Parts: sequence; structure tokens; C-alpha cells
Amino acid sequence: MADKYRMNKMSFYGYHGIFAAEKEIGQIVEVDVELVADLALNAKNDDPDMGFNPVDIYTICKDIVEGRDFNLIEAVAEAIAGQLLDTYDVDEVMVRVRKPGVSAGGIVGAQEVEIRRQPQR
Repeated sequence: MADKYRMNKMSFYGYHGIFAAEKEIGQIVEVDVELVADLALNAKNDDPDMGFNPVDIYTICKDIVEGRDFNLIEAVAEAIAGQLLDTYDVDEVMVRVRKPGVSAGGIVGAQEVEIRRQPQR
């Protein structure tokens, strides 16, 4: 059984996209993260030092979304996944990156990508 730790609907402002306006004006970028790991010991001990630090996870996402420029949200997700895998001992990481209200020639609620990565062992 795989335990999962999630942080959803983190919201940032980034300058990602293939259109000049996206790079110039920017837009809201939402991120969801899921870390797959055995959480039994964390839960049993109720020790904050054993758990995932939500401030660190948020900061990793914020630094990548707001501090770097990408053409594709796939690249944003890949950068976040790589940093989370470097930071935490997990079995898998899932990162979902979403741009609400994207311009696509019609009404689109959001553009979204989801990737899953495992550590290289």
C-alpha cells in the first residue's frame, strides 16, 4: 500500500508559455504535488521533524514557477519533480501544473499537465 502526501491548489504568478503576451504579462499558475512514501512511522511518532515540510514544498514550487521562465508547463512540472526528488526520500512524485483561463482560440477552463517521476536508484 502506498501512502500519499498532497499539497493542492498552490497558486503562483509566472511568465510561462509560447505566446509573447504570456511571457510579458504573465498569468496565474497552479500546482498540485503528491509525494508517495511510507508514512506509517511519521504517523505513529507524530513527530513534525519526520514529516514533509509544507513550507519547503511550497517554496520549491514558488522558486521554480516565479523564478524561472519556461515555454511549456511540462518543463515547469519536470523542474518541480526533479527538485522534490532531490529533496525528499520518496517512492514517487506526481506534479500537476495548471494554467487557468488559457487562451486557446475559445473557452478553456484550464490547461493542465500531470507527470509522475520516480527516483533513479
